[in-house]
Amino acid sequence: MTKETKSESMLGKETVSFQCVDAIEISLFIEKEGFVFYEKAAKNVSDPRVKVMFTRLAEEEREHIQTLQTKIRFLQPAISGKGKARRHLDLFVSNELKGKIFPASETKVVQNFKSDIEALEFGIESEKRSIEVLSSLLKNEKKLDVKAIFSHLMVEEKKHLALLEDLKKKI
Repeated sequence: MTKETKSESMLGKETVSFQCVDAIEISLFIEKEGFVFYEKAAKNVSDPRVKVMFTRLAEEEREHIQTLQTKIRFLQPAISGKGKARRHLDLFVSNELKGKIFPASETKVVQNFKSDIEALEFGIESEKRSIEVLSSLLKNEKKLDVKAIFSHLMVEEKKHLALLEDLKKKI
């Protein structure tokens, strides 16, 4: 079984369930990947409109990261001593998320976009992948607090997607 097939099947399982802090950690991971991508991409595009958009999205991701980190610090005393659950989360992030939503954020691909349109399209596709992952997580999650966290992030990702698609239409 290929890694991608395994990933798809793992996300589709109904047995994957998370705690509130897990949902925050997953959201934090996705936001960090988005931040790295948009920050790098902003430096490597020439159209001022695209540069401003990527800079704006990087800043929004930074704000989301700070908010999520504050929530985790708040929850930390309540979750101390749950190392086994942490391993489950680390495996999920490693197998299901790392390099799959914003795959170019860890490579030189960001610096090698042939055009600003290609960079925008990459951002659009990455936001779509994020929404797909979050939709799958939401579909299989039973806990309302966890669903609320994933839903909130999905709303933000849909806003980013709409902004990028609107800008692409204008260019």
